[in-house]
Amino acid sequence: MEEDQELERKMSGLKTSMAEGERKTALEMVQAAGSDRHCVTFVLHEEDHTLGNSLRYMIMKNPEVEFCGYTTTHPSESKINLRIQTRGALPAVEPFQKGLNELMNVCQHVLDKFEASIKDYKNQKASKNESTF
Repeated sequence: MEEDQELERKMSGLKTSMAEGERKTALEMVQAAGSDRHCVTFVLHEEDHTLGNSLRYMIMKNPEVEFCGYTTTHPSESKINLRIQTRGALPAVEPFQKGLNELMNVCQHVLDKFEASIKDYKNQKASKNESTF
């Protein structure tokens, strides 16, 4: 019972709300009746292959994850179903959170490198313009 409460606490930290005062869940956790916490399907609303494939890749790097896959429900719907099955040592929520954090770190690294390259380009361009005068 305490494990279920802990799992719900972790999941509530992953849920987000939309604007306009209407609370809309961006993430749902789906489990079959009687299933354990090691095999869970996460439904991510307003997402597509961009997040699905990159998140699946990050999660599959974890050696404790036995299976991770995703599907889009329908081309006209913008939600994905991400299924995670662990080897039994840890609940599926943990590799999900770790995968999200690692993906955010990779994206931040790419953004930092991109901004640094733009800054270097502008500095080089400015120094060339100064030398021509």
